[in-house]
Amino acid sequence: MNQSNPPLPSGCVLRKATLADKWSIRLLVFSAKLDPTQLNWQQFWVIEFGDNLVACGQLRNFSGAQELGSLVVASAWRGRGLGTLLTQHLINTATQPLYLECLGKRLAQFYSRFNFAPISFEDLPQFPRTTGLSTLNDKFRLSQLAKKLLKVPVVFMKYRGHTNS
Repeated sequence: MNQSNPPLPSGCVLRKATLADKWSIRLLVFSAKLDPTQLNWQQFWVIEFGDNLVACGQLRNFSGAQELGSLVVASAWRGRGLGTLLTQHLINTATQPLYLECLGKRLAQFYSRFNFAPISFEDLPQFPRTTGLSTLNDKFRLSQLAKKLLKVPVVFMKYRGHTNS
């Protein structure tokens, strides 16, 4: 899934998260009101400026798939391409079929720029359970329930690979 990343703004560093980033990651995710479950700092990549974490995102590992999740850019840093850069980096880092869930059409449009396409919950592949990992379906099932019962505007998406444009 390799494609070049756009350049980082001056003074920013993209790196794998460390244990020292654990609470900064949690604060960023909570500030964006994203799903606070399954925040595993070992799966995160971060962008920092000086001593401040300004963006983060993770690749959650499931049996047979990965999920791009918990992508957050600090409000003061939005509009500078960090979300685009981090999304492209996570796509490039993924080693299995890649999925995500997001809230609303605006975010779905953002991810469609990277060749993610909406899919229905029913169209998610049924991955077998291996080595104790839960499946993507297990995680997305709760979102599907919220979508049906509470009309939460959840969009499930699958990465379709790179385009030739």
